Amino acid sequence: CSGDYFYIFVGQINPAIMEQQFTIYNSLSRKKELFEPLVPGKVGLYVCGPTVYSDAHLGHARPAITFDLLYRYLLHQGYKVRYVRNITDVGHLEDEVEETGEDKITKKARLEQLEPMEVVQKYMNTFHRNMADLNTLPPGIEPRATGHIIEQQQLISVLLQKGFAYEINGSVYFDVEKYNRQYHYGKLSGRNLDEMLSNTRQLEGQDEKRSSFDFALWKKASPEHIMRWPSQWGEGFPGWHLECSAMSTKYLGEQFDIHGGGMDLQFPHHECEIAQSTAALGKESVRYWMHNNMITINGQKMARSLGNFITLDQLFAGNHPLLVQAYSPMTIRFFILQAHYRSTLDFSNEALQAAEKGLERLMKAAVLLEKLQPSSTSTLDIAQLEANCYAALNDDLNSPILIAHLFDAVRAINSVYDGKATATAADIEILKKLFAVFVTDILGLRSEQEAAGSQTEVLGELVDLVLQLRNSAKASKDWSTADRIRDELNRIGVVVKDRKDGYDWELKR
Repeated sequence: CSGDYFYIFVGQINPAIMEQQFTIYNSLSRKKELFEPLVPGKVGLYVCGPTVYSDAHLGHARPAITFDLLYRYLLHQGYKVRYVRNITDVGHLEDEVEETGEDKITKKARLEQLEPMEVVQKYMNTFHRNMADLNTLPPGIEPRATGHIIEQQQLISVLLQKGFAYEINGSVYFDVEKYNRQYHYGKLSGRNLDEMLSNTRQLEGQDEKRSSFDFALWKKASPEHIMRWPSQWGEGFPGWHLECSAMSTKYLGEQFDIHGGGMDLQFPHHECEIAQSTAALGKESVRYWMHNNMITINGQKMARSLGNFITLDQLFAGNHPLLVQAYSPMTIRFFILQAHYRSTLDFSNEALQAAEKGLERLMKAAVLLEKLQPSSTSTLDIAQLEANCYAALNDDLNSPILIAHLFDAVRAINSVYDGKATATAADIEILKKLFAVFVTDILGLRSEQEAAGSQTEVLGELVDLVLQLRNSAKASKDWSTADRIRDELNRIGVVVKDRKDGYDWELKR
């Protein structure tokens, strides 16, 4: 499982780092809290995954990258992490608040004339491919709702036995008002049930529910409903909220450390999860709730339901009317990491182009770092850089502050490479460690050449071969041939920069 992955970094640890403690913002308490796992050395992490009925879009990339950053940092700290991320493949209706309309997957199957499980497999495959493109680590366990029907039925039975649910006409609903008399419904989202009830109209077709805020645990399947399972209450399918309560406790225990997801899931999904689990177990399951904010487009949340989304494949290819160019997966990852996960992030071509340039500068510095020549003395001031980087991450995963500190390292590297500063061998090792730990292992960034794979490696070798021939021409004072090679390379997009001790080259953007 995911706990088999861990990182060990050898070297003396700065005492200032040893004194730092990891804090995260708990959405439940609405404040930053010191992270202390339930079991020392181990972390249980559950994150809400996608409902797989269409291609993943830019909004889906944000929780994936946010919790990949958390996962990577927990692993770096030496924790054994069990990371569970679900796949919703049944029960998510079109109107997720009022629980009306068609099942989203069933509707897509009808429109595309496919079996529902064909739809699920098709878009799950695309999601996994996109996640690999974005360099997110896969979860240790990825359960699907349809694979846990029995566990969901068992949870319903417990809720019925304890009086927090009721059956009517072959459906089972959670009794929110009864729950609220003993516990607190609305504690995560900050809603007040009495106020919500007084401001809610009775909706047509929901007469069978005792209250408009009761939510479905099991829905009776209509004759035309394809996705259905037998149960003691009749043939039907589980409600959307139920799967996460059943699967998180199955794989992480009755209590676990962190539950993550997008801020749009706080209500009703996560609020209902808390109610179900607390009513069934007599205690809350989750100790820390973490929510990433939304990606917006012209100030409005990017969402499939609003029709204002750009798929990840469209971003990578540049084939959407709102795009002026293609953007690489690493550019998208860097764009998301440049903002704190709890802040809104507005899409624009200008913002993505700025991220592209920033990433290029960071990756170029990593290449130059390997070329630095040590000196016996140093004019750099990098002693606090490592501690500053850890301090940023320990402060609720503050990735933009971390990136700002890394650009301090970039400026130091460029100064040394340009001969404006000197660095000792120890300084260079510190900088290499910073890039290996924070850029590669924790932020999960990699060069476009590395991401592109072997074809780019072949291109690099060919360019170097041509430039070696150019050097031979220069050594023979055959300046016309040397200039012609440089100009022809420039024409096809390879910019050559001569240096006193050799050359650099890069591709035109």
